Amino acid sequence: MRPHRLPDKWRAGLGSVLVIGLSLLTAGRAEAQELGHYGPALADVRDFVMPVKPGFYFKQYTYYYTADKFQDRNGETVSTIPLPGGATANLDVDVGIYVLAPTFMYVSDWEILGARYAAYIIPTFGNSSVGASLSTTTGRGIGAEQSNFAQGDTFVQPIWLGWNRTHWDFALGYGFYAPTGKFEQGDADNIGLGFWTHQFQGAVAWYPSEERGTAVTGAVTYEISQKVEDSDVTPGQRIAVNLGVSQFVPLNKSGLLLELGAVGYGQWQITDDEGSDAFQPDVHDKIFGIGPQIGLTYVPWNAAATFKWVHEINAENRFEGENFTLNFAVGF
Repeated sequence: MRPHRLPDKWRAGLGSVLVIGLSLLTAGRAEAQELGHYGPALADVRDFVMPVKPGFYFKQYTYYYTADKFQDRNGETVSTIPLPGGATANLDVDVGIYVLAPTFMYVSDWEILGARYAAYIIPTFGNSSVGASLSTTTGRGIGAEQSNFAQGDTFVQPIWLGWNRTHWDFALGYGFYAPTGKFEQGDADNIGLGFWTHQFQGAVAWYPSEERGTAVTGAVTYEISQKVEDSDVTPGQRIAVNLGVSQFVPLNKSGLLLELGAVGYGQWQITDDEGSDAFQPDVHDKIFGIGPQIGLTYVPWNAAATFKWVHEINAENRFEGENFTLNFAVGF
């Protein structure tokens, strides 16, 4: 086996992941629009396609998000946002989100339509540290000193099909987010989002050489959400596009590899929020992000660690900030 193909053993294809907003999304529930579960900033470049070898895989995602501004529907930074009934909220934005997402995957040697079958589950845990003090008619708001750490919503992908070829990998998957996280309608310190979401994802990776030292990846993710608990509002459907490039560089003869890469994404709400409780249902949000990725892989241990920074740009109707991830993966 060629040295650069060995990272496929540990490469955990975890592109279909996680609520990155957690309390950020729930704290903005009445003041802005409903946001979705899928967090496009979380996955590493090579996470969107299935590992080549069958077996068990574990990946620990550690994620931090920070933002100090809110962008309106026109992409302008604002200090106030409208509320139902004609009132306004004054924004003093200081958002910090910390998330742990342990990921457990099984890749089988079963074949369906020429593709191998895999499945995985991702429970999440988050720190609801939203410091965006919202001056509302009810006096709602939470500061960082009131933040808590609790279970978030859980992602399960029971169907994942992967086609591995010499220069190409293809993947199709269906998963769902279960509202297992803390959620009480109107609470400012919610961790979960309070609704189910169906997710469909297709991904492709291209390797210019058989050694797979270079990878160019892309994925499209589509979300269909259900009604929010204890509320007559259903979040609009959403689509995200992820792109990335990754290059392995051997550091020594024992199998230590340096990974250099870059990621980019765009995410859009494409249908209106529905229901009598939806506020400004025709105002859609969008966000883009771009940033570098660096990592180390130790082939004899089938293990890797990566760090990624993603800067958000061109946000509309949502917070705009910085994403940081420190991830560890191992295959057995």
